[in-house]
Amino acid sequence: MTIELPRGFAAHVANIGVKDATDDFVVIATERRVPAAGVFTRSRFAGPSVVISRQHVADGWARAMVVVSKNANVANGAVGLDDANELVAGVAARLGCEPADVLVASTGIIGRRYPIDRIRAGVAAMPPQPSGRDADAAARGIMTTDTVAKVAAASVGGGPARVVGFAKGVGMIEPDMATMIAVLLTDAELDPAQLDHQFRSAVDETFNCVSIDTDTSTSDTAVILASGAAGPVAAEAFAVALREVCLTLTKLIARDGEGAETLIEVTVDEARDRAQAKRVAKAIVNSPLVKTAVHGADPNWGRVAMAVGKCSDDIDIDAERVVIRFGYTEVYPKRVDETGLAELADYLRGSDVLIHVSLGTGDASATVWGCDLTAGYVRINADYTT
Repeated sequence: MTIELPRGFAAHVANIGVKDATDDFVVIATERRVPAAGVFTRSRFAGPSVVISRQHVADGWARAMVVVSKNANVANGAVGLDDANELVAGVAARLGCEPADVLVASTGIIGRRYPIDRIRAGVAAMPPQPSGRDADAAARGIMTTDTVAKVAAASVGGGPARVVGFAKGVGMIEPDMATMIAVLLTDAELDPAQLDHQFRSAVDETFNCVSIDTDTSTSDTAVILASGAAGPVAAEAFAVALREVCLTLTKLIARDGEGAETLIEVTVDEARDRAQAKRVAKAIVNSPLVKTAVHGADPNWGRVAMAVGKCSDDIDIDAERVVIRFGYTEVYPKRVDETGLAELADYLRGSDVLIHVSLGTGDASATVWGCDLTAGYVRINADYTT
């Protein structure tokens, strides 16, 4: 079933020949400036798209979002910035708005300049008033090595307002924003300050809790625009819908990690504070030894203990108070017999694996998501540019 964009938004999706014959150019447009917010990578090698979008969304308003896939336009010096500014100015001219009202994201190979003549031709061919309503088509248009389009939607409190999001991301994912691009759209009416607060909170609990390979991208971008076409909504209801969409996209990203076969969810509770819980959970989900154990269906809980233990600055963590579980089965300190280990091996062969650790240092918790580490991941990334 096709998911439609919320009211007040339209899309233009096309192939302009950035790399191959698949769609690679997406423009999401509104008829007027609307409240907007964004969260971006903290990489010191951030690309021009990130630099420009940070500047343009700083006032809390935008009119359009443009995404170019299969070319990150990063590390190209002044010419890369010039190309990105030309892209933004061209889209703005077609839509009849100011360049400062256009946000931009790019994803793909680093260090290669845009095929600027193709970009120019693609911009020139876009309609002044985009009319597409298909969120799935937009999701396909921003894919790089993704194997599936990632789209999610939720109603706000059961009313007419909706939140719709689409995202891409399969590798180089360890947020401070996760080669992740996410575009969230809502027809709920919110002012810029409300939208920014709600969005940052949702991102912190979802997109910033996903990790595929511990590598932070140069281009990570998550933005939200609110058309207001459905009228005002209750803040609590909007927060629930927004988090639902962000969480669905987060899990889709983790499940589609390059070469991934298993979604890993790690929950750490009974922690001193949420920061400690998240730090320990990330140490577990990022461990290559934990990832390969899950891939091999090996219930080697010692690797989880190792990952907890390497958080050496958390001196309040005491091994005698820690509890480790695979699924709902405790494996430490209570030991599992051979029959239990065989049952756990079967559990680890499933498509979803939960690792649950209680620290015994407090009452805070955090959950993060990742995937197993497979030979496919190595092959995909070994052959990426060749």
